[in-house]
Amino acid sequence: MSIKIVTDSASDILDPMRAEVEMVPMMIRFGDVEYRDRIDLTHQEFYQKLIESDALPSTSQINPAQFAEIFARITAEGDEVVCVTLASELSGTYESACQAAEEFLGKVFVVDSRSAAIGEAILVNRALELSREAESAEEVARVLTREREDIHVIALLDTLEYLWKGGRLSRSVALAGNLLAVKPVISLRDGKIELLGKARGSRNANNLLMRQIEQSAGIDFSRPYALGFTGLSDALLQKYLVDSAHIWADHTSSVPVHAIGATIGTHVGPGAIAVAYFSPAR
Repeated sequence: MSIKIVTDSASDILDPMRAEVEMVPMMIRFGDVEYRDRIDLTHQEFYQKLIESDALPSTSQINPAQFAEIFARITAEGDEVVCVTLASELSGTYESACQAAEEFLGKVFVVDSRSAAIGEAILVNRALELSREAESAEEVARVLTREREDIHVIALLDTLEYLWKGGRLSRSVALAGNLLAVKPVISLRDGKIELLGKARGSRNANNLLMRQIEQSAGIDFSRPYALGFTGLSDALLQKYLVDSAHIWADHTSSVPVHAIGATIGTHVGPGAIAVAYFSPAR
């Protein structure tokens, strides 16, 4: 018996084809056309369409039957499942997974990440770490549910346009912010996007992002962490890596970098950069 990890494509995991992880695609709709995330539509293709589109795309939750099919196949092979999903506040995908898991009591355990994108990804990677030593999927799920409270996702946005399009800002505030080159820093916690601060210009914004990391008690480098970017280029992220080299230099020579996909990219637009990490255990 081994423990398999299942997650949705909103986690933006680096390698969805790994044998020990199974990724279930979310659905993305542009107008009348629907795509399977990361199967019919790559991250790059998504942002090309997002930039060209006047209206925001929509995403739809994974249905219980999709999860049930995967759970049945894995458990039939004698393995157990830990399923890590997108925050329940952002999607009904968690409820779909729970509904499907009812048919596999004692074999399938569902964990609400309370996050998305790279925040969800680092919880998936933590699940992989734990599954190598744990005696059961239930044990892994129990630890993940406790440790998800330590996750921080902090992002720097390049534009306010998509928050306006999504109804989170007025048009006048978005236009004024863009004209003044205001760069907002936001957090994603408990499935909710919160504004942490604003800065004028990229350098000040990078400094604000670094201060927010320090104020959260720093990064636990013994657990997974990641950087992410939205859009067609990671140029802004590479600049941030130079500016924040002192954070990473003594701990790693290579920081995992993820392309952030549709679930969060729809709301923040291209040009955003993000950091996800566990704060030191309390």
